[in-house]
Amino acid sequence: DVQLQASGGGLVQSGGSLTLSCAAPGLAYGDYAIGWFRQAPGKKREGVSSIAASGDMPYYVDSVKGRFTISSDRAKNTVLLQMNSLKPEDTAVYYCAAARLIAAGLLKFVPGLDDEKWHYWGQGTLVTVSS
Repeated sequence: DVQLQASGGGLVQSGGSLTLSCAAPGLAYGDYAIGWFRQAPGKKREGVSSIAASGDMPYYVDSVKGRFTISSDRAKNTVLLQMNSLKPEDTAVYYCAAARLIAAGLLKFVPGLDDEKWHYWGQGTLVTVSS
């Protein structure tokens, strides 16, 4: 069973930075991807970024591209989401999730950031960006 632990949320001023961490002990890093999602008050949960747990194929949605960086630290079994230039609209509960990579012949791909494609979820961590 895949267990995920998200941490690192907090209160930060607009323009500030935070780094979220998703611990995934025991994850088969060659077979899984990690995604970050967020849910703002009154809004639907949305995908933010994803990466193969091995560190390949980072992906960002347009609203965070150039400001957020996702990375995998295999030695620590952790995926990080470095968030810079934070804006009030980034305020949300952030979740990390895991999904098996999609195999296509000899290649493997990270699933798209649709909720139903991600089967394992950590608890959320709250990020609040004040203006």
